Amino acid sequence: MSDEADEMKEILNDFLTESTEMIDVLDQRFLALEADPNNADLLNEIFRAMHSMKGGAGFLGFNHLVDVTHRGESILNKMRQGEMAVIPSIINVILEAVDVVKAIMHDIRATGTDNNVPTEEMAKKLDDVLAGKFEGTTPAAKPSMAASAPSPAATPIPDPAAPASPHPTIGEILVHDGLASKEQVFDALTEQQKQTEPKQPLGELLIQAKVISERALDQALHKQDKPGKSADEDQTIRVETRRLDSVMNLVGELVLGRNRLIKIGGALDESHESDPQVRALGETLTQLNLVTTDLQLAVMKTRMLPIKKVLAKLPRLVRDLSQKLGKQVRLETHGEETELDKSVADEIGDPLVHLVRNAIDHGIEMPTERHEKNKPVEGLLRIAASQEGNSIVIRIQDDGKGIPIDKVKAKALAKGLVSEAELSAMEPREVVNLIFLPGFSTAEHVTDVSGRGVGMDVVRTNIRKMNGTVEIESEQGKGSLITIKLPLTIAIIQALMVEVERATFAIPLSSVIEAVRITKSDIKTINGREVLHLRDRVLPLLRLAQEFDIPVDPDRDRFNVVVTALGDRRIGVVVDELRSQEEVVIKSIWEYLDSIKGISGATITGDGKVVLILDISELVENAHAWHHAVAA
Repeated sequence: MSDEADEMKEILNDFLTESTEMIDVLDQRFLALEADPNNADLLNEIFRAMHSMKGGAGFLGFNHLVDVTHRGESILNKMRQGEMAVIPSIINVILEAVDVVKAIMHDIRATGTDNNVPTEEMAKKLDDVLAGKFEGTTPAAKPSMAASAPSPAATPIPDPAAPASPHPTIGEILVHDGLASKEQVFDALTEQQKQTEPKQPLGELLIQAKVISERALDQALHKQDKPGKSADEDQTIRVETRRLDSVMNLVGELVLGRNRLIKIGGALDESHESDPQVRALGETLTQLNLVTTDLQLAVMKTRMLPIKKVLAKLPRLVRDLSQKLGKQVRLETHGEETELDKSVADEIGDPLVHLVRNAIDHGIEMPTERHEKNKPVEGLLRIAASQEGNSIVIRIQDDGKGIPIDKVKAKALAKGLVSEAELSAMEPREVVNLIFLPGFSTAEHVTDVSGRGVGMDVVRTNIRKMNGTVEIESEQGKGSLITIKLPLTIAIIQALMVEVERATFAIPLSSVIEAVRITKSDIKTINGREVLHLRDRVLPLLRLAQEFDIPVDPDRDRFNVVVTALGDRRIGVVVDELRSQEEVVIKSIWEYLDSIKGISGATITGDGKVVLILDISELVENAHAWHHAVAA
């Protein structure tokens, strides 16, 4: 009994995985079909996906899912037969059905049933389309798509023993797999030729003749959809994410162990330099270091995903929002093959959705307004991803009206977020970035798109949790550019170890520009702020000891300043000593130190100490706010 339950669970998981993959691409396929309604291959691909989902749902007894997918399949079949035109109003309804299917899939994954998502209203809409109550549901005047494209089995059927062609037809697949004889297929083809337009598909004729079952047709359609797998594709396997996470955690522990061993080995080498066993230990540790580094890189590559999987959800969002707001927006994506860690990919989706919604709602103007400004009526939203060093950079750019600085200033003052003195000391770029403050919104009215005072602060918070940064540049009348920088992986980073009164901290090396040695006399004060004059630039200073209430030696005269950057803003972090550069494994401590600002996590050093990792972006923001408060 247990074996049967395990087998059914495995079948269910396979169904959910395959169906989720099909759903993920359906939005894109429908948008492509809307742009090219005469693309018979695209329509057949969508039909096969819907048909496969219906078949799997029926086998597993998910009747609500069958109801929706069967109706959707029937509409798509009418389109294939030329009985129904491919128009936006009908595609809107089918896309709504796809959203319901997504909700049902989520319900199945969470509860094991499909009974918690209401489908009656969706079924009625689909029935109205089938009954011809929507524009375009009468037979199209143009030649049918089924007739304009070659019939799947209109070509001669090869010998079953012959090698399969790169793009086999349904007839070829059925004969090759022994599901039907050549004579039976030829008889069905002859019957098909006698029919007037639109002709009935070959598979349906064979099912009516009881030559094959519907399940056999599903298998043949699935093979036709994925022809000619290469040897490389045959070598791939599915691995659960939690297993990869477990391997990554183990590699992290291995890195910590390696660091500890190298530290111990170095100490032994200094005290027992002539001992041959210590020399042998040093050679072994060198080899262990190389293998650990290679293993770490291999596991990180295993977890990498193309950002295309994240961007794939945005075209549908842009389409729906554009229609809802009465705007015309064209989405361009670049660098879709750029890879990032799965943990980063899982977290970046929501911030991107917020930014796209804001760009369309707040940034891009209405068509009439754009026309008056001599702009193209169609607005442009461009999203580009690239790898720059050890970071993934995502740029979201629109050609809209930009962010009105005067309006941002007025809102910030009205909400008491800044003072007049602070605003007067800010550069335009700093003013624009005030929109990241909690509760800030320039929307005049609350809608289901924006205006609730949440969004951009959530974006920054989520990106900071990934040790990333986000910056905005905007030019009024020309548009805005939002730049997001993310680490390749959020598990293992290079860090600079610093010391303040015997307390050690780690500063992510990605945010470090340089380090300089200074004396107490080098520190100046301007309007109550400590600053350092460094190569014709006034650098604000942040004393780490003061930030974390660490008692200091008042007689200390020499310090080190670590120059760190957040976008184009720099700040000097004052510490006592610079210790070393190390590869550290980030351990989350949100549940323990969530209330302490300026800390992103912790790590264990080679000598076994727990060291806090600094959140430079938050420290820069805190120091910036504190300096403004002092100035005011």
